[in-house]
Amino acid sequence: MGDALWRHRAWICCTLDWQGRRRAVMTGRRWTELFFLDEAVALAAGHRPCGYCRRVAFARWKAAWARAFGDWPGVMAVDAALHEARAERGARRMRHDRAEARTLPDHAIFRDGDGDWLVLGDARHAVTPEGYGAARTRPQGPVTVLTNPVTRAVLAAGYAPALHPTLSR
Repeated sequence: MGDALWRHRAWICCTLDWQGRRRAVMTGRRWTELFFLDEAVALAAGHRPCGYCRRVAFARWKAAWARAFGDWPGVMAVDAALHEARAERGARRMRHDRAEARTLPDHAIFRDGDGDWLVLGDARHAVTPEGYGAARTRPQGPVTVLTNPVTRAVLAAGYAPALHPTLSR
């Protein structure tokens, strides 16, 4: 994707089916369509819910943001805060940090020696292109966290993203 990834700060997670509308993807518009396993993975990549096609999810995001940080500062300020948290300044690459696995909120994603994992309760689930793996025990100690600290605060304040159906099996 090159520089396209850094052109603007509004990284949003839209629905695939909205009011029956159809359009061609990757047509050179002002955005680049990316497809994720589910919303938890999109959040880990630094996106937030769309306020247009995912209005209910966006309202829940705003409410959780307010619980985490105080009043809603407006979408441009939120996008700027998310961009600062997800991108290494001047490096054009994603920022990942280290944290104790036990401190991660539900729906955060971390990378451990054997893959990427979604946190849910005391368990972790492998993240794969086909869906989530069976529950395994959450590890002890530090892990590399893919979900940025701003989004983790929103998750900790109660935002629950839409999850791939393989998690409920």
